[in-house]
Amino acid sequence: MKIKKLSLRGLAVPALAASMFVSLSAWAVEPFALRDIRLEGLQRVEPGTVFASLPFRVGETYTDERGAAAIRSLFALGLFKDVRIEVSGDVVVVVVEERPTIADITFSGVKEFDNDVLRKSLRDVGLTDARPFDKALADRAEQELKRQYLSRSMYAVDIVTTVTPIERNRVNLNFSVTEGDVAKIKDIRIVGNSAFSESTLRDLFDLDTGGWLSWYTKSDRYSRAKLTADLENLRSFYMTRGYLEFNIDSTQVALSPNKEDMSITINITEGNPYVVSSVKMEGDFLGKDEDFKRLITVEAGKPYNIDRVTETTKAFTDYFGAFGFAFARVEALPQINRANGQVALVLQAQPSRRAYVRRINIAGNNRTRDEVIRREFRQFESAWYDSDRIKLSRDRVDRLGYFTQVGIDTQEIPGVPDQVDLLVTVAEKPTGNLSIGAGYSQSEKLSFIGGVKQENVFGTGNYLGIDLNTSKFNRQVAVTTTDPYFTKDGISRTAEVFYRTTRPFTQQGGDYQLVTPGFNVRFGIPFTETDTVFFGAGIESTKIISGTSMPAAYLEFAQLYGVRSVSVPLTLGWTRDDRDSALVPTLGRLQKVQAELGVGGDTRYARGNYQFQQYIPLNRQFTVALNADLGWGKGVGGKVFPVFKNFFGGGLGSVRGFEQGTLGSRDVTGAFIGGSKKVGLNAELLAPFPGAGNDRTLRVFGFMDVGNVYGETEKVDFGNLRASVGVGLSWLSPVGPLRIAFANPVRKFSGDKIQKVQFQIGTSF
Repeated sequence: MKIKKLSLRGLAVPALAASMFVSLSAWAVEPFALRDIRLEGLQRVEPGTVFASLPFRVGETYTDERGAAAIRSLFALGLFKDVRIEVSGDVVVVVVEERPTIADITFSGVKEFDNDVLRKSLRDVGLTDARPFDKALADRAEQELKRQYLSRSMYAVDIVTTVTPIERNRVNLNFSVTEGDVAKIKDIRIVGNSAFSESTLRDLFDLDTGGWLSWYTKSDRYSRAKLTADLENLRSFYMTRGYLEFNIDSTQVALSPNKEDMSITINITEGNPYVVSSVKMEGDFLGKDEDFKRLITVEAGKPYNIDRVTETTKAFTDYFGAFGFAFARVEALPQINRANGQVALVLQAQPSRRAYVRRINIAGNNRTRDEVIRREFRQFESAWYDSDRIKLSRDRVDRLGYFTQVGIDTQEIPGVPDQVDLLVTVAEKPTGNLSIGAGYSQSEKLSFIGGVKQENVFGTGNYLGIDLNTSKFNRQVAVTTTDPYFTKDGISRTAEVFYRTTRPFTQQGGDYQLVTPGFNVRFGIPFTETDTVFFGAGIESTKIISGTSMPAAYLEFAQLYGVRSVSVPLTLGWTRDDRDSALVPTLGRLQKVQAELGVGGDTRYARGNYQFQQYIPLNRQFTVALNADLGWGKGVGGKVFPVFKNFFGGGLGSVRGFEQGTLGSRDVTGAFIGGSKKVGLNAELLAPFPGAGNDRTLRVFGFMDVGNVYGETEKVDFGNLRASVGVGLSWLSPVGPLRIAFANPVRKFSGDKIQKVQFQIGTSF
C-alpha cells in the first residue's frame, strides 16, 4: 500500500508549511473519512497532549489543510523538533521526534554570583531542569546571564554554552563563564558649569572614580539607577540656589575598548540665577488666607529655591486635606523677568470638593490580621477626610515593624463625588527571628547570644521572645511577652520572667556571682502619639554567691540582710520619642524617665534614671548629638541602698577613655562597686564616613564626654568630674553593631584606669 508523507523538520514556520502543501501537489491526498489516528515516537509527552492539539478526530474528514494545521499546532507546543504526518489508506499516522529534556544545569568560572542566584534568573526565562531544550532557549539564557553581570558593571563577561547529549534523549547544559574585570569609572566630567566648580558638583554624586573604601561601597561601579539619582541631586543643587532654568542637556557613558574603563560626561546649561521678587496667592483659600500665608516658606528677596516651593505646595495641599478637601489642587506658577533676574511666584489653589471616607480597605496582609492594622488608624470610616490623620495612621502602621512597605492611596468612588475610599497596601516581612551568634567586647570578652523572637505571633501583633546571653559578666535567660493592645484603648502589657547571673567589673577578676531570678509586669499608657507612661511591679530574689576577690561591699550587705534578699520593686516611667530613626537618628529628641521603688521584701530603696537625647542636623551630612544620663538612688526606711542596684560609669556608653565600670569610689578590697548617683554628659558631631556612599549606618564622630559616679554618702561634686575627648566610628556591620572610640582623657585623677582605645561588636545598642 502506498503511503504519502508530509514532514516539516526542525524549526519549520507555519507559512512554510502551508506553501509546501500548495507547491508539492504530488503529495496531496484526496479528502477521506478518517478511520483511525496513530501516534509514533512519543517518549515523555502524554498522548493526550498530542490528540488535544490535532484539528481532526476519528470519523471526520481529513484534508491536506487540516494536516498542515496539525503540524503547525504541534510545533507550537515547543515539545518536538520534528513532526511528520503519514497517510496510509484511511489511517493517519502522526510521527514525532521529541526535543531532548534538560537533565542538569551547571556553571563553571563563576565567582561573582552564587550559583543559586543564576539558576533562579534562568528559571525566570524558562530554562530549568526537566524542560524541553532548544537553541533559542539557550540563547535567551546566555543573554539573561550577561544581563546579571552587566548589572554589576562586568561588561567584559563572555559566556559559552556546552550541550552534552546523554541517555534517554536528555542533555546536560554547562555555561562556561569568563567574567573578566569589573568596569570601573575612570572619569566623570561635567561640562557647561561656571557658577560652581566641577569638584563641588562631583561631591554631590554617589558615583565616583574610586577611593580606598570602594571595595565596600562599590561607588566606582557604574549603575544607571545611581547615575539617575546623582543627576537629580545635581538638578536639586542648582534649583535650590536660584537657577530656575537649569537643564541637563545630555549624558554620555563611554566604555573603553577593553570593557574595563568607563567615562561619564554630563552636559549642562546653568542658566541665570533668579531672586524671588514676590509671592502671591490666588484662588479659594476657604477664608483662611492668613493661616495659609503662615505655611509659605518661600521668602521674597531670597534666591528661588525649588525645595521651599515644593514644601509650600505640599503644606497647602495637606492643610486643605485637614478640612476634608481630598482633591485640592495647588500649583506654583513662576513668572520670570529675565531682564532683572527676578521671579514672581503665584500660588494658585482650587480646593475642589469636600469628601468623606466611605471605607478603609486593606491589602497585602496575608498573615497579619486586619484589626492589628485598623487599630493604628486615626482616620475613621464615615468621617471627614483628614490628611493629617491619614499620614499619622500610615506612620503608626509603619512603626509596627511588621511591613517593609506601607502605602495609602485615595480612591474616588464613581458617581459619588463627595466620598472616597482609602486603600492601605502593605508588604509583609518575616517577623520571626531565630538568632545564634557571638559577640566580643573588651570588657566582657567573648559571649554567646541566642534567642527566639516573634514580633507578630499568629498575626495578632503580640510579641514573644526568649533571650539567652552567656557573657563573662552578665548571663541571662529571659522570656518576655508583650500585648500592645491589652485594652482596646491601646494600653500595653509586658510580662517578663528572667534568671540572671552578674559579676560587677573588678581589676582582680574573681568568681563571685549575684544570682537573680525574678518576674515583672509592666503596663504602658499612651497619652499622646509620642508620649507613653509606664507602670509596673515585680518580685526578684538576689543571692550573693561568695568567691575569690569578692568586694567588701557585698560582704557587708550579706551581713545585714543575709546572702539572699527579696525585693518587690514598683516601677513608673515616661518616654517621649520623636526621632526620625531609632537606629540612625539625625533629627528629633528622646526623653526617658524611669523610677523604681522597693516597697516590699528585705530591701527598701528608691532609684531613678533620666535620659535625654537631642539630634540637631547642621546640614545634609553633619549632625550634632547631645546626650545626658542622670541616675540617683537612696535607701529608704532606715535601710541602705542595695549595692547590686548601683550605677556604673566609664567606657563605651559613658565616659570613654576610662575602663568600663571603673568610675566612682572603690571599697577596701579595691573593687569598683559603682555608686547610687550617676552623671553622664556626651556631645558628638556625626558625619558619614568618607566614601561610604548610601550606607547611612557607617559614620565617624568626634566627641566630648563628662561624667562620674558617686556613692550614697557622697555629694555630687562637679569638681571631680572626669572628661575625655576623641574620635570614633560606628557601623551596623554584617556581623553586628560595631563601635570604636579613640579617647584622650583631658580630666583625670590619680588611680583612674585609662583605656584610650575601646571597641564593641556583636552586641545590641
